[in-house]
Amino acid sequence: MKSWEYGKLHVSENGKYLMTGDRPFFWLADTGWLMFHKLDEADTRTYLRNRAEKGFNVIQATLIHMMPGEVHMGGGGKSTLEPEYWENVDRALDMAEELGLYVGLLPIWGNFVKNGFLNMENVDTYANFLGKRFRDRPNIIWIIGGDVRGDAAPEVFRREAEILKSWNPDRLMTYHPFGRTSSSLWFHEEKWLDMNLFQSGHRRYDQQYLGEWDDNRSRETYFGEDNWRYVDRDHARAPQKPTVDGEPSYEGIIQGLHNPKNPYWEEWDARRYAYWSVFEGAAGHTYGCNAIMQFFDGAPNTGDYCVRESWREALHYPGSGQMRYLKELMESVDFTAGRPVDDMLLYGQKERRHRVAVFAGADFVFCYDYSGDEFLLDLSAYKDMTMDAWWMDPRNGVYSYITTIKGEEKWLASPLTRRGDSNDWVLVLKRAEAG
Repeated sequence: MKSWEYGKLHVSENGKYLMTGDRPFFWLADTGWLMFHKLDEADTRTYLRNRAEKGFNVIQATLIHMMPGEVHMGGGGKSTLEPEYWENVDRALDMAEELGLYVGLLPIWGNFVKNGFLNMENVDTYANFLGKRFRDRPNIIWIIGGDVRGDAAPEVFRREAEILKSWNPDRLMTYHPFGRTSSSLWFHEEKWLDMNLFQSGHRRYDQQYLGEWDDNRSRETYFGEDNWRYVDRDHARAPQKPTVDGEPSYEGIIQGLHNPKNPYWEEWDARRYAYWSVFEGAAGHTYGCNAIMQFFDGAPNTGDYCVRESWREALHYPGSGQMRYLKELMESVDFTAGRPVDDMLLYGQKERRHRVAVFAGADFVFCYDYSGDEFLLDLSAYKDMTMDAWWMDPRNGVYSYITTIKGEEKWLASPLTRRGDSNDWVLVLKRAEAG
């Protein structure tokens, strides 16, 4: 069954997760911002099927990402001002629906609001057009914003959101913010904001100030690569709302975005952002790839952010295929009843890339160890339970049985050492099945 057939997508009773009907929904999104602008019908089907078969259940895409009137690359070369463009959008949404995918629709990229193209004089017309056109579709999530601070035009964003919400009050809505910020900084208490998105990418720990357009303001806390800290900050706000890293550092994008002499973010970085945020209590995760988000199909070194191959090549990046292992792990338990429990680590917790993330529930414990460091777990809360232990390889989803634990209040985890560019592992402890 498709997710929405179980019931509407809504926030869980504890305010931290998403549900469809009475079933937990683990948000696993891909960033396909320019899908409607760059892909024709055949390419759209290829892209969406690839993502659906990899376990993604949300595609984040923008309806107007370039100046209306500019040539639209897909759908027969139509501009966003022509009816044929919107018919192309409808076909893409139909395909997504057939494949069981939600589409996180972003009405217009944030710079067009910031620069006044969408304003208080015309926002009602555009928002009502969208609300009426898409009100009955079962697979839409509204995403306001678009890589922009909420204080750039707060009255426009609020009006846009309120109108869209009025056409279908049960439809989930969120806001995609500027880099290293969260929607909670501006709109957390708004009734239309059902869940928060934060954008943790695309800078290293040492890249707080680069003298570029995307430097943050001094009042906006810089967490570097520690995307889990955004989860903590959002969850500390009232009322409780789910939160997701809506734009981590993309696989295949240059670190810091601007200097081609810097290395690229790779598959192991994409995994780290995913496990860190989810094990800190995020309601899921958004994966991103540089070539995919812009659907680059030009000559080498002509795309944005030092893109290094075409979207058709990047479609098969390993990181995109590895996200499903996290989703499957979380769906194997009642993750909505779990919580981050760093205090289970008696020793071995370190900072930055040596952080060990721990997420546990009544009958399971998950630990993500990016650097393969040894750590000691406090299992006193589980000493009367028989638990099986595995190492799960997040590169391929393979579980390797270690032992069965019972009656031990402490347990030493010693990850394997693998050759190559990464040594991240997931320790999985679960209540042993009877017999």
